[in-house]
Amino acid sequence: MNGETAKVLDESFDYDRVEALLQDFLGKKGVTVPVLQRIQAEFGYLPRPAMEYMAKRLRIPLSKVFGVATFYAQFHLKPRGKNIIRVCRGTACHVRGGANIAEEMQEILKVGVGETTEDMRFTYEEVACIGACGLAPVIMINDRTYGRLTTDKLKGILDEY
Repeated sequence: MNGETAKVLDESFDYDRVEALLQDFLGKKGVTVPVLQRIQAEFGYLPRPAMEYMAKRLRIPLSKVFGVATFYAQFHLKPRGKNIIRVCRGTACHVRGGANIAEEMQEILKVGVGETTEDMRFTYEEVACIGACGLAPVIMINDRTYGRLTTDKLKGILDEY
C-alpha cells in the first residue's frame, strides 16, 4: 500500500488481504464485479474499507463501486450468518400460510428481514419464490429445502443448525 493511500484509510483494517486480491486486476478496465466477488469471497461480505481501498487502487470512483455493490443481489454490505435462511413469500406459499412462517421465524430469531442474529448463526431473508410451490409453505436453510411447514416445526429445524 502506498503512503498516500494509507493516510486516508482505517488503520485497523487489514488492507494487505485486499491488496493481494487486486494484483490480477491492476491497470485493467471493467473489473469492478470480479474484484467485488473476490473481496466478498475473502471476507464473507463487502467491508466498506475494502471497497474504499479497491476504488483508490483501481482508480474507480467510490460511487461506482457502491453502485455496483448495491445493484447486484449477490453482494452484501453487512456480515452474514453461518446459515442463510430464505423464507418464500411467493403466491403458493402465501396462500398456504407463508406469512405465518415468516412471522414465527422472525420471532424465534429475534431479527428482521436482511438481519443476522447476534451470535452470527443465522441471516434471515425473504425471497419472492424458491421454486418448490408443491411443497408450500417452504423455507431454505443454506442449500436444504424444508416444505409443508407449520410454525410448530420451525424451532426443531433451527435446532439442526
